[in-house]
Amino acid sequence: PSSDCVVAEQLCLSDSTCNATYRTLENCALAKTRLLSLDHDSRVRCLNAELDLGNSSLLHCKCHRRMKRQEHCLRVFWTVHSSMTDGYFNLETSPYENPANEEHWKTDYNKLAALVSGSQLAGDATNPCLKATHVCNLSKKCFRLRTDYASICTKGAGSEDICDRRKCHRGLRNFFEKVPEDFTKRILFCPCQDEFCGERRRKTIVPDCSFQYNTKPNCLWLLDSCLEDHICKSRLADFQQNCQPVDMSPDGCSLHNHAACLQAYMGMIGTPMTPNYVSNSSVEVSLWCTCENSGNQKEKCDQILGMFESNKCL
Repeated sequence: PSSDCVVAEQLCLSDSTCNATYRTLENCALAKTRLLSLDHDSRVRCLNAELDLGNSSLLHCKCHRRMKRQEHCLRVFWTVHSSMTDGYFNLETSPYENPANEEHWKTDYNKLAALVSGSQLAGDATNPCLKATHVCNLSKKCFRLRTDYASICTKGAGSEDICDRRKCHRGLRNFFEKVPEDFTKRILFCPCQDEFCGERRRKTIVPDCSFQYNTKPNCLWLLDSCLEDHICKSRLADFQQNCQPVDMSPDGCSLHNHAACLQAYMGMIGTPMTPNYVSNSSVEVSLWCTCENSGNQKEKCDQILGMFESNKCL
């Protein structure tokens, strides 16, 4: 069974041969992060080091989205797999394990939802987004983490202050990682019939701070800032693996796993490539970026935007 990358790294470092190979790979990964172009010999040395790992547990290790030392784990994964990201945006494999389904979360949600339905809290029954929020408020953890990110992400809204986007993103990731998915999915994907409900759904991830800039940046710039960040790069790899669209398939999905695709989509929230609903009246989502002025990289730019805008699988 594949171990987590933090454990695999410790095992490797205690073995002199593996340790030396791993140190070589660390230098290769560092050169890539600093965008230094490696000469032919260095490239060969890096590829050989990756092959030298052979059947080491490092080569097959994975990370968990809810683990404590997630950033460390992802750094190890991309150190070992740095050749995968060689100048192209299709990341071949996700560093994340497929999580086991946590059934007990569902009963927790349903119990609280029953309380909301039988109380005055439910308010307007035609607004499922409002109901999902009320149910979240009854769960201490959901309420606390939602309040946390809302307060960080709305600081400076409507005034001269600029919100701290990095902190806002961290708060959003915290919410989507630590609160059971049964709560977060219902808040994010609640079905709407009118614009008031749609507006609430769109505001779930506080677009003014986490999503929109004053001007739309180029999507290639967004991608570059994502690939420089271990968490964003990992979430993008997970999204590409689980939401890969296929025209020939009846459901538009290469893996036919919609739950995994939605989870991977949620993983993108709180990264430099945070997606969101583009209006109050549809379920269309997008990145906040444009492909104008992309020059000879227009095709690559459209591909990035298309992963969110016209992805049948998603």
